[in-house]
Amino acid sequence: MALRLLYLIFVRLGDWLVLLGRSSAAKDVELLVLRHEVAVLHRTNPRPRLRWADRAVLTGSVHRLPRLLREHRLVTPGTILRWHRRLVAMKWTYPNRTGRPPADDTVVALIERMARENTGWGYRRIQGELLKLGHRVAASTVRRVLKRLRIPPAPQRDTDTSWRRFLRAQAASLLACDFFHVDCAITLKRVHVFFVMEVATRYVHILGTTTNPDGAWTAQQARNLLMDLGDRADGFRFLIRDRAGQFTASFDAVFSGAGIQVVKIPPRCPRANAHAERFVGTVRREVTDRLLIIHEHHLRTVLDRYATHYNHRRPHRALQLASPRPDPPTAEPGYTSIRRRPVLGGLINEYEPTAA
Repeated sequence: MALRLLYLIFVRLGDWLVLLGRSSAAKDVELLVLRHEVAVLHRTNPRPRLRWADRAVLTGSVHRLPRLLREHRLVTPGTILRWHRRLVAMKWTYPNRTGRPPADDTVVALIERMARENTGWGYRRIQGELLKLGHRVAASTVRRVLKRLRIPPAPQRDTDTSWRRFLRAQAASLLACDFFHVDCAITLKRVHVFFVMEVATRYVHILGTTTNPDGAWTAQQARNLLMDLGDRADGFRFLIRDRAGQFTASFDAVFSGAGIQVVKIPPRCPRANAHAERFVGTVRREVTDRLLIIHEHHLRTVLDRYATHYNHRRPHRALQLASPRPDPPTAEPGYTSIRRRPVLGGLINEYEPTAA
């Protein structure tokens, strides 16, 4: 312990002798550097932050200190050299020269839309479709956009066919049929209505009304439908029906002879024939639940008038608010005179412009 104390006293005396040999200017520089370092350390949060003025003072003062003191300062020579390299880099910075310009937002939106709507299209196919639309884009740009949007390539994107996509693809060749009934007001006789819908266009054929819908009557209505369709019957491939007793083997044979396959829905699953069920709900809400049907002939007259409205005048959400077969063309804006045409005694109203 005593030996260590003597060593410290000796080292301190040596520092005093060295200090006596230094000039007053060197002492003043050292005091200036020490004070500035203390000021910087007071700004510690969580580490000392050097500003450009601090760097200038320390850089200009440190080289005046002795070598031994220079190596134990807050700013080392390596730090000063790094500052110097940074200044040189800032002086000789050239303007950024990017490669190809970024893809336009419109092109990016088109690439995303085509990739999501066409799961089997690869980069080259999307590139070709964009070229047809007047957008010259490289296949690598399409790949980069899809990668940024996290859309996988075509083989991984087209893993399976969803029911929605399958049904939309098959809708153009689908027919859907069903029965619904109406009870007469006075006799309470139940009248059955048989209809067939073209799923793609939502066009409805009211085939007939009867109080005894047996198999022979239903098969005859199927023959009448094929006669009404004529050559258009070749465009249909499937007929969706339920498992009711009215649909006999003779009924299926009529459509099979025309090349139309009959598809039976599962038992007690009306949603499997959703388009026909939707029409039943619509005709009940708009007509039969709001009228007193006197007899079968009255019902037939009402349904014929409503079918004309449904097929030629009524807007459908599935058809972008258009009719299955629009009777009048879409009017141009600017008409000031609009005429109301009542249907079924004003139960339904149709509107059309009148000539000026």
